[in-house]
Amino acid sequence: MRWKLLRRRLTISAPRVAVRSAMPWPLRWAVVAIVLGFCGAISLWAFEFGKSIAGLDSEAKAELSQLRSEVSRLREERDKAQSILNTSGSLITAERSAQERMASQVRQLEAENRALRDDLGFFEKLMPAGGNEGIAIRGLQAEVLAGTQLKWQVLVIQPVKNAPEFRGKLQLTVAGTLDGKPWMMDLPDGSQDLRFRQYRRLEGMVDLPQQVVVKNVSAKVVEGTATRAVQSIKLGA
Repeated sequence: MRWKLLRRRLTISAPRVAVRSAMPWPLRWAVVAIVLGFCGAISLWAFEFGKSIAGLDSEAKAELSQLRSEVSRLREERDKAQSILNTSGSLITAERSAQERMASQVRQLEAENRALRDDLGFFEKLMPAGGNEGIAIRGLQAEVLAGTQLKWQVLVIQPVKNAPEFRGKLQLTVAGTLDGKPWMMDLPDGSQDLRFRQYRRLEGMVDLPQQVVVKNVSAKVVEGTATRAVQSIKLGA
């Protein structure tokens, strides 16, 4: 009987035996995780300790501090350069405006200078000629523009100190030829009122007929029915 039991246990017909662990698998995994974490902590500590021994950590901190200082310096330089650029732009704009104002003033001064030269030549004729102390016509000028207009200018004076006010009229007559025939015309608006004490300058434009040839321009100052001064000039060849 004992032999049969022993043979049954030793042969393939023996009953199966299950071997079970005494520790549950969740607990076993927890133990493994704790061991791995402990090993990782030891490795990290060893790495940091090695860096501190080799002096790598202090060098990295010093280099980081230097880089930060360099970045701060570059930012300051950039801000200064931007400020200088903005100031330069404002100065250029102001300089251009000043140049434009100066150019405008120069043009204005040139125009005033031309006007003063004209006035100087005109007022030089204020000097009395031959001791004449009555009304006088000085500087009668006329010019045909483009064959269609006549530009005229005349100066009337009283070359007397503290002269009384003169009241009269200025008559302007233009003479020449039109289609080979004698031609003459007065100012379209008639005589011009003339009122002054020392001098009075008058000027204007007259439209001319087509194909007219102006040969003579005359100015006359009248007071009532009396003629006080006359002057004529010739134009053309």
